[in-house]
Amino acid sequence: MAALWLWTTSPVAAQVGANNNEWRTYGGDLGNRRYSSLDQINAGNFSKLEVAWRFKTDNFGPRPEFGLQGTPLMVNGVLYAPAGTRRAVVALDAATGELLWSYSLNEGKRAEAAPRRLSGRGVAYWTDGKAERIIYVTPGYQLIALDAKTGRPIPSFGNNGLVDLKRDNDQVMDPITGDIGLHAPPIVARDTILIGAAHTPGGAPKSRRNEKGYVRGYDVRTGKRQWIFHTIPTPGEFGNDTWEKDSWSYTGNTGVWGVITVDEDLGHVYLPVEDPTGDYYGGHRPGANLFSSGLVALDIKTGKRVWHYQFIHHDIWDWDVPCASILTDLTVNGRTVKAIAQPTKQGWVYVFDRVTGQPVWPIEERPVARGDVPGEWYSPTQPFPTRPPAFERQGVSTDDLIDFTPELRAEAIKIASRYKMGPIFTPPVASRWEGPLGTLVLPAVSGGANWPGGALDPETKILFIFSNTEITPLGLVRDKAKSDMDYIRGTAADPKSPTPTASTAGGEGGGGITVQGLPLVKPPWGRITAIDLNKGEIAWQIAHGETPDNVRQHAALRGLSIPRTGRIGRIGVLATKTLLIAGEGGFFTTPTGQRGAMLRAYDKATGNEVGAVYMPAPQSGSPMTYMLNGMQYLVVAISGANYSGEYVAFRLPSGPS
Repeated sequence: MAALWLWTTSPVAAQVGANNNEWRTYGGDLGNRRYSSLDQINAGNFSKLEVAWRFKTDNFGPRPEFGLQGTPLMVNGVLYAPAGTRRAVVALDAATGELLWSYSLNEGKRAEAAPRRLSGRGVAYWTDGKAERIIYVTPGYQLIALDAKTGRPIPSFGNNGLVDLKRDNDQVMDPITGDIGLHAPPIVARDTILIGAAHTPGGAPKSRRNEKGYVRGYDVRTGKRQWIFHTIPTPGEFGNDTWEKDSWSYTGNTGVWGVITVDEDLGHVYLPVEDPTGDYYGGHRPGANLFSSGLVALDIKTGKRVWHYQFIHHDIWDWDVPCASILTDLTVNGRTVKAIAQPTKQGWVYVFDRVTGQPVWPIEERPVARGDVPGEWYSPTQPFPTRPPAFERQGVSTDDLIDFTPELRAEAIKIASRYKMGPIFTPPVASRWEGPLGTLVLPAVSGGANWPGGALDPETKILFIFSNTEITPLGLVRDKAKSDMDYIRGTAADPKSPTPTASTAGGEGGGGITVQGLPLVKPPWGRITAIDLNKGEIAWQIAHGETPDNVRQHAALRGLSIPRTGRIGRIGVLATKTLLIAGEGGFFTTPTGQRGAMLRAYDKATGNEVGAVYMPAPQSGSPMTYMLNGMQYLVVAISGANYSGEYVAFRLPSGPS
């Protein structure tokens, strides 16, 4: 495998101000608050922002990337980011966007077989005050430490700068084709590198057997493994009895593909854990399946479990935990609580005492519907938070279907009649052509919230989060030609065609149903919610994203006045001293007639829009901000459709206004 790097001797622009003017971790801090106290960019001048620089990622791999999801770091005037289909790391002058160095590793067939390819979502930075390192994980699941000044691998780390993460993993896997990888950034805290795992989306897995997504801690100086946590407990470990009929031995996945959160003072690591193999049928893994679809707190030095909470017992909806939990100190009924808030795909934010794992407000185990898919194991109850209320709509009834016109509503009801509807946790069904074809699930299997997660204002304790309102049809079929599982996701075939339609859609696809090209569910389809975590109440909620062109121009809606509908996407939000900032998902025709999307700013207290600037493509990575040489910058990754990945930096034309 060939490694390539280039470096320059150009002077790096100096950092102006304190460290809080930088962006040193993926989530802004290890508590993943995605907050900056900067306020040079404000409501009065946001719409005046101009492009300071832009950096295309086309040439950092054999082909351009059209789904750039990275969030850069900024340290000491240098911006570090993943780039391109080879998942290179680039160092840029944060004032100009000039390339200072780049590094990439050609992994050949190993990368081609990887379940999580392309540039990934970020890198990590570490320093002991003298040495500086950039840490990242390749598509082929190798951990690399680079000198932050030169981009050269650190010879004393692992094997000449590289640690093979498919080894020393307490399981046997093929070094080339093993189904394991990571697109989230590693996290570094207390000189420990925290590594999660991701797999191929599992709607229609080839087998009930798969690699397991264990979580590990590595020494940041040497690359030596310090500990491992078995997210599927082995015999003798707590929770093993929740994997009945020895299903722990062959079931895979159950990794941490989202971002890990750390409380350095407590020495706790918080793991948002995904669901097991497969996403929608669990008959081969009977039992509650700890620690899947839950939050687990570990000791950062030993990897030992401190506490856990499972959000879904025996997940068969793919509502795994997709994003980082958020740390905050709350005042609840006059009591100070060191809290942790976990947004989820199913549209709840679960709030706990992060020291003990006790819920801040009661979470009730309530009876839920039992399904009738042969061989499936059903949990009789599921956890329901009593506060805060859900930030996303949950469950499907005819009241949720579009009603722009009587004709569209009648057609929507007719389409929905072929499916099963019900409240949240209504299970998937075995698909039948005569009905039901599947279960209508809201939020969609992709959420609700997804990997971008939320942002938190540490002064007001308001949590902000974007979510999608989509319906997923969930049907199960038998297809032994595709899988050794009894059932996989799919839709029954028309009797005139003997072959069932198996779906390979997994956690990143909603698989929606439309009515004359319009979503089946009422808008808003994209929204931002502000949640007061001190009170456990929703402060405000708005539609985010302008109404799509195909809705504004739809013949059946001609002459109707339709409020802003919002648009779906994977949208990360950024909170600053005075603003909440988020770009739109998807393209539309902007007010100037240009095709693109808008980067919007809202008043944090009210949700009122206070400014917007044009982007040639939608937001595809979460935004970040920093101050350099007296200027505040906003940087966001954009891409989509035929617009390849690009980092765009905005700033005011000349200083504060």
